[in-house]
Amino acid sequence: MADKQQKLLMGNEAMGRGLVEAGCTLVSAYPGTPSSEILGSVVANIGDAAEPLHVEWSVNEKVAFEVALANSYTGKRSAVIMKQVGLNVAADPFTRSTYLGVKGGFVLIVADDPGPHSSQTEQDTRLFALFAKAPVFDPSSPAEAREMITAAFELSEQYEIPVILRPTTRICHSRQNITLGKPLHLQRQAAFEKNPGRWVATPAFLTGLHSELNDKLAAISTEERLKPFPVSKSSPEKEGRVPCIIASGMAFANVFDLLDELDMLNQVQLYQVKMPFPLNREFCRQIRERDEKVLILEETDTVIEMQLGLREARGRLSGHVPGQGELTPDIIHTLLLDFLDLPRPETVESGPPARGRRPSLCPGCPHRASFFAIKRTFPKGIFPSDIGCYTLGMNLGAVDTCHCMGACISMGAGFYHAYAQDGPDYPTIVVTIGDSTFFHAGIPALVNAVTQKARIIVTILDNSTTAMTGQQPTPQSGVLADGSPGNQAFIPDLVKASGVRFLRECDPYDIKGFSALLKEADQFCRGDQGGVAVLIAKHPCLMDKSNQLKQDVIEMEISDDCIGCGICVNQFECPAISLDEEEEQASIDPDLCVGCGICDQVCPTGSIVRKGGSQS
Repeated sequence: MADKQQKLLMGNEAMGRGLVEAGCTLVSAYPGTPSSEILGSVVANIGDAAEPLHVEWSVNEKVAFEVALANSYTGKRSAVIMKQVGLNVAADPFTRSTYLGVKGGFVLIVADDPGPHSSQTEQDTRLFALFAKAPVFDPSSPAEAREMITAAFELSEQYEIPVILRPTTRICHSRQNITLGKPLHLQRQAAFEKNPGRWVATPAFLTGLHSELNDKLAAISTEERLKPFPVSKSSPEKEGRVPCIIASGMAFANVFDLLDELDMLNQVQLYQVKMPFPLNREFCRQIRERDEKVLILEETDTVIEMQLGLREARGRLSGHVPGQGELTPDIIHTLLLDFLDLPRPETVESGPPARGRRPSLCPGCPHRASFFAIKRTFPKGIFPSDIGCYTLGMNLGAVDTCHCMGACISMGAGFYHAYAQDGPDYPTIVVTIGDSTFFHAGIPALVNAVTQKARIIVTILDNSTTAMTGQQPTPQSGVLADGSPGNQAFIPDLVKASGVRFLRECDPYDIKGFSALLKEADQFCRGDQGGVAVLIAKHPCLMDKSNQLKQDVIEMEISDDCIGCGICVNQFECPAISLDEEEEQASIDPDLCVGCGICDQVCPTGSIVRKGGSQS
């Protein structure tokens, strides 16, 4: 491959390519938007790698971190990939790794989600880096994200410290022409040097290690190459007071373009901060000594602003910049006009925004049938659920809580203990958790629920994939990240090993059969020897087109005796069915219908039938 070959790449693809080019020998990850495509890009580029490269979808972020960390201990370059809430899961090994350090370069790519667009929070990983005392790079474009990977590996090896690369959603999912480089051939052999005082590090050693960590950060904060630099045409020595703007990440990219459009690049001093922590000490001193007004633009929190400590600065702390959400071009444009004392354009009043259709489970999704059966069987039940596309079960009234990965089982047990204290007449508690989420964080919670004698129904929604983040394989699929065969870990075996004594499996397309199992499970929970009951609702995800081809397509139609009750639309929420309230008639969109044939079990009047036949 030519060294100067260019490709139009998404940010995640560029970072995956960057890991291969940097000579990384192990990349682990757990999928989560906006980071999911990075590991796939590593796999796509693995043929160009100069030396062997192990890639894996780990069962959760903590495991992924620890696998990559051990590879680094041997002197080889390692990377681990996750989204910002995934770092919460990996927090335990991460915070300790900065104390103990690394040997081979160790880069942690954490994709933040200002907004948020697809996350429980819009937490700022740069603040997590400050808390854990880890250097963090903040790219402003896909190309810069790719380039920073090599810089992060070099910094990590120079100071023997984990380094974070923190792209945001707009960086991950935007596209840019990337000049491909030749992958490094570092030719490193695994060589783990035993040093219990460092790698085991009992409390007696930690004060000294903490002191060394502080020294590393102090040295990094004096690195001239990491110092924020002016990118505008103005000069700090220019006569008069020059407004100063300090920005990082996507906010920098937006403010640069807006200043260019306003023809104001030569009227301000614009600094790009590529490493927001630790912020360069000399830069902080220079900014504090200047007395002209300063605007600080960063997503999502106040990492730069806090380190600068300028009382007069305009930013999130002063209230001039919104304290939450993305700094979109529109928001930054308004901030710039106010900061630079430019007139605002006249606003034109517009009508209310058009009402969109709320997110819904896909046509034929097996989770819809599961939720419909659960809600219909236990209309007064309590329904804790979890993170995944199945969170949309709230539209069907079958999801009451959604906290974090694996929490549904623990919360289900907590609900049981709260109600059981008041007497034997507790509500039925039906937990729903996806197969990938079960592997990620559900197993310890299930063991705990069994041990603590909770009487709950745990429904594992097994669609044989990690659907919401792009169809990544689960440990039960027996497929590795590169598509090669792997060993399988079976959910029923894990459930039995957890001490569960009631385990049944059913295809949720059979709503009547699944409802009968739910009732049987409830009876077990309430029996003299009751406990946790587990149902596995097993049917493959139809977003994988091969699964659609494997199942029969049942053409459905709605007869003239439809009374327009709306159950198929409002309670079952099939996207392929719509309701004409004036005509009191439902209709099926053949372009959306996948022919799953579930809807004939939903209609109370038998008006949804198979073409050329009757209700099943």
